[in-house]
Amino acid sequence: MDIHSLAALLDGREYLSEITKKEEKEAKASGLVVVFGASDDLVEFRGAIDNELGAYEGITAYLTSEGLLTNECEDDECPYFEKLQEKASTIKAIFGNGGYTWTFDTAIPHAVFDILEDGGKYCRGIVFELARVP
Repeated sequence: MDIHSLAALLDGREYLSEITKKEEKEAKASGLVVVFGASDDLVEFRGAIDNELGAYEGITAYLTSEGLLTNECEDDECPYFEKLQEKASTIKAIFGNGGYTWTFDTAIPHAVFDILEDGGKYCRGIVFELARVP
C-alpha cells in the first residue's frame, strides 16, 4: 500500500466512516499516516500515528519522521520544545477553507482524499509516509 492507493480508497467516504480498523492496521504496517478533521475541534491521525489533537479554529501540528512532537515541559513557552519545533515539519489544519470544514497544508509529500457529509464536502484529508517527513 502507498499514499496514493490509500487516498484513493478513502476518497468519497462519509464523515464518521473515514477509515476502518483494518485499514488503520494496514496503514500502520505500511508506515502511512492518515490525517482528517472531526467535528469542529479535532484533527485525527491514524495508521503509523494514532492520536488526535484539539484544533478549535485550526492548529499547527509539528512532526518528525518519528511522529508527532509533544511538549514534555509544564510550560507552554518551553525553550527546549521551541527549538524542536523550529526543526520539525508542520501540518497546518485549516478550519472553514474553500467550502470544506477542514483542509490541511503541509510541505510533506502527500496524497489527498475527500470526506463527505450528507453528500457535500466536509474534509480534504491527507495521507503521507511517516519515514518521508523531513
